[in-house]
Amino acid sequence: MKDNDQIPKTQNPTAAAEPQKAQAAAVLKAQPENAAPRLAQTQPPVKTVYWFFVTFVVLLSTLGSFVNDMFTPALPAMCRFFHTSIPTVQMGLTFGMAGLAVGQLLLGPLSDHYGRKPVLIISLAIFIIAAVVSVFSPTIHFFIGCRFFQGIGASGGYLLARTMPADLYHGRQLAKIMALIGAINGVAPASAPVLGGITADAFGWRGIFVGLAILAVLVLVISCFAKETLLPAYRSKGSVWHSFAGYGALLKNGKFMTHVAFKGVALGLLFAYIAGTPYILQNHYGMSQTIYGVVIGANSLFVVTGSALAMKFKPLKKAATVGAALILVGCIAQALALYNVRSILLFEVCMGAILTGLGLVFTTTNTLAMNEGRQSAGEASSLLGIAGYVVGGVVSPLVGVGNVLHSTAITFVILALLIAFTAFLSKRIAPDLNN
Repeated sequence: MKDNDQIPKTQNPTAAAEPQKAQAAAVLKAQPENAAPRLAQTQPPVKTVYWFFVTFVVLLSTLGSFVNDMFTPALPAMCRFFHTSIPTVQMGLTFGMAGLAVGQLLLGPLSDHYGRKPVLIISLAIFIIAAVVSVFSPTIHFFIGCRFFQGIGASGGYLLARTMPADLYHGRQLAKIMALIGAINGVAPASAPVLGGITADAFGWRGIFVGLAILAVLVLVISCFAKETLLPAYRSKGSVWHSFAGYGALLKNGKFMTHVAFKGVALGLLFAYIAGTPYILQNHYGMSQTIYGVVIGANSLFVVTGSALAMKFKPLKKAATVGAALILVGCIAQALALYNVRSILLFEVCMGAILTGLGLVFTTTNTLAMNEGRQSAGEASSLLGIAGYVVGGVVSPLVGVGNVLHSTAITFVILALLIAFTAFLSKRIAPDLNN
């Protein structure tokens, strides 16, 4: 069957016949010409195809997490290497986030127009080049510039890890795969600081970016064998510039933008935590880069727990409300501890509550936003990712201003209040995922 003869896309998962459901699952790996359109499946019929897809998407998202998480253990050492200040080195995080934001802004519509696979391959190539070049950085400013292009390159995988599931699933089934990916992807932030700390201790900060380049090459090789999830019949038509028009409709969609704002401030809190803890745990509590990586890796398991628990809530959005409450209580307690108590045990207890709350929020907001904006999935995923990196890019340098303990405490409380406010706005929206 030719592309123009394909069955029209439907948003009603019960409207398609059973053979079409089977074809929709097969598109993940085989993608025949007569494959069914993007359908929300109630149960993927081929388990091996399903798990191949989940593994591949998790790997894409992992690279996005590793871009920032893996080199955070080396931040204090890089301050000494480049003979510069803490906020200046933290600009490496900010520019990486800026690249991730700009990349998603551009690549989202392009993936809707040209398909997911070519956009992914080009973005991975950009990342590999930027990572290799950064190893030879003569100054901190040159390194920061390389970080921007690393972010652009990594944005392709990070973006498509949310977009590709929305090509094939929706509703509660999309929520399940988002939660599963979120839980499994907890291995990435759990292992990245550990690997980064070990690598930095053994080979210095340059070894981290050599390792990232090797990981990107592995993902690129696998991507060459992966199949397209967005069939030509469902791509945006007309000029490539017309693909960017979807942003206008999404920005006017109040429900979608509420979920995006909620996710954005929550992700900003995670980035503030990533930027501040190397100095708190290494400089204040005297941990080595390796021990720091182990502690941060263990903390990431709280995010995994929150992601897994989110699916226990009905309607799903209740998970976000509970998560916001946990975050607010945890951040206030953490601020008081950083100002007065300064106990590593209390620090970890508070972070456990905060990170579990973030896991609940991430799964819920990702699902609700992509469900609301699925008609322009590439642009929707872009805005969802950009929001977090805009907030993260602003707050990351702030946690290094003056006394790191105090600036981190203030940043945490401000972000927790913003999370509580967006949670209140989200709660007022009628739930659309009841079952």
